[in-house]
Amino acid sequence: MREYLLTLCITAAVTYLLTGPVRKFAIVAGAMPEIRARDVHREPTPRLGGIAMFFGLCAGLLVADHLTNLNEVFAKSNEPRALLSGAALIWLIGVLDDKFEIDALIKLGGQMIAAGVMVMQGLTILWLPIPGVGNVALTQWQGTLLTVALVVITINAVNFVDGLDGLAAGMVCIAAAAFFLYSYRIWYSYGIEAAAPATLFAAILMGMCLGFLPHNMHPARIFMGDSGSMLIGLVLAAGAISITGQVDPDALALFTGSEKAAVHQTVPVYIPLLLPLTIIAVPAADLVLAIVRRTWRGQSPFAADRGHLHHRLLEIGHSHSRAVLIMYFWSALIAFGALAYSVNSASMWIVLGIVFLSAVGLVLLLLPRFTPRVPVWAQRFVPPRYRRRRAAEAARAAVAPEAAEAGETAGRAPVAAGISGVNGATAIGPRSRFVDRH
Repeated sequence: MREYLLTLCITAAVTYLLTGPVRKFAIVAGAMPEIRARDVHREPTPRLGGIAMFFGLCAGLLVADHLTNLNEVFAKSNEPRALLSGAALIWLIGVLDDKFEIDALIKLGGQMIAAGVMVMQGLTILWLPIPGVGNVALTQWQGTLLTVALVVITINAVNFVDGLDGLAAGMVCIAAAAFFLYSYRIWYSYGIEAAAPATLFAAILMGMCLGFLPHNMHPARIFMGDSGSMLIGLVLAAGAISITGQVDPDALALFTGSEKAAVHQTVPVYIPLLLPLTIIAVPAADLVLAIVRRTWRGQSPFAADRGHLHHRLLEIGHSHSRAVLIMYFWSALIAFGALAYSVNSASMWIVLGIVFLSAVGLVLLLLPRFTPRVPVWAQRFVPPRYRRRRAAEAARAAVAPEAAEAGETAGRAPVAAGISGVNGATAIGPRSRFVDRH
């Protein structure tokens, strides 16, 4: 565990320290695209944050290769080299897209090639554990197609959810933390060495996200861009493929009594191949909804719009930070709920806890829809949106004549602060914000 934590810290430190110079490089290189209709931010922000994340990945793999225990992962498996090869290719495609806006079909082809590179080096699904049936061996073509499909779906799921400051990095970090705990339990508790690469990938992925998040939280100073979102999606998919298609349930059967029982015990990790990925269920749901929505309208599935889950949270009335925290909450609930179920699937308290937290999440999700009635004596102590309509209308009527006079004097209609499209720091209201000294 100490070596995994050291690898995580080195990866996070390298990513954090390189993000500042990468931001300056992105500004000089002109990787600051104009604000699009679907964007939430109001000022041009540099991209190419994936450069720092990729070098953090390289640093983590390099440190792990020189540690005593983690060195065995590189000696007994070719999966870390396969991950580095596929990550380098997908990162290069993302950097070109951040600078020159590559066509969506070209990016899709690059994602498939990167997945094929990993398959050629041994990072592939060899068998498919099916609950109630057991271990089903796959042919070479079946394993290749399933691996490529899982990689492409995961990459695009993470890419689609990257719409708010800190959203994609935080959600993937939560998923990687839950995945690390599960794979470490299989590797350490059961002594299965085949789970060690997936544990290493999860630790490095957490370091990449934690090192980049301080620069990407709202208001973001830099975006990860496609070079970062596709990269972390690839690493997350590589970990799921490694532990799902490489760990033999027969090894777990020694502890559970039978192969079918072993497969049933590890259901929360094998579900990712079918849904896919319970650990990123929220981005996967957003991906499916986006494809259905765009296809129903007669558009391309890769056509950008403002119908993603985080956009809908903003339309409901949530602030930017609150929308991100709500997405964090649901990602953590699903990921750690699956983890708790895999540890003890017979406990009713786990199910009741998940149901209770889901109810709390629904209340928080729909909170802007409800406006509680506040007594008259308590209206001074609550925000204006929770006050009674009479008080709000009276205040608006008192301000209206002065606003009209100010508008006539200026020769134009006054601009109300806080409306959509106006930055709150530079908004001009009908009144001066400086107090008259006289």
